[in-house]
Amino acid sequence: MSDNVISYIDMCQREGTSLQAGMNFGLGGNHSVILMSLRANAPYRDRLEDGGTTLIYEGHDQPKGAHCPNPKVVDQADRYPSGSLMQNGKFFGAAQQFKTGRREPERVRVYEKIRTGIWSYNGVFHLVDSWQEKDDFRTVFKFKLVAVEGDEDFAVPPLRNVQRRRVIPSSVKLAVWKRDGGKCTICGAKDELHFDHDLPWSKGGTSITEENVQLLCARHNLEKRDRIV
Repeated sequence: MSDNVISYIDMCQREGTSLQAGMNFGLGGNHSVILMSLRANAPYRDRLEDGGTTLIYEGHDQPKGAHCPNPKVVDQADRYPSGSLMQNGKFFGAAQQFKTGRREPERVRVYEKIRTGIWSYNGVFHLVDSWQEKDDFRTVFKFKLVAVEGDEDFAVPPLRNVQRRRVIPSSVKLAVWKRDGGKCTICGAKDELHFDHDLPWSKGGTSITEENVQLLCARHNLEKRDRIV
């Protein structure tokens, strides 16, 4: 289920690996994982478009070192000096193969850092496009991912003709977290929390303001479902 609060440790346990890198292609052979942030001090220029249904994700810089003291003025790379693909290259290739009909879309779990120690699981996205563009100083990779409804069962092929899904904006999540004190508004639980639409989106509710979003624990979120309470 998307839009739930998750700790970094739980993320790593769920994915079965240490998520130290923001881009993780082909985990388990059936999905990928990216870590995003829309915070003002975020290291990359990620953004949501199309009413929160599309993520434009920026590729990652070369590692900082003696040969690259300032990665922010160096073109992002797709291969290591050895010729093997970096994460940028793996994601780029998968997106291009999808565009030309040579493979199904890569399914990507997206986790978002909304503040220190607080992450949100933004659900499954389909990787549908990739390109390179100039920023202020260098060339960067960009990846287009579409938020989809469901498609969480990685044991079966990706769903076709899936319904798009809206991601709750980061600013709204942060405002709701502060307003509700980081706990369920019904029982006060502080674990297994979800950002829940008071009036469900399927019934005309909005996710662009905090007035229609609340924190609920997993039990009360499941009990509510699409009921208007």
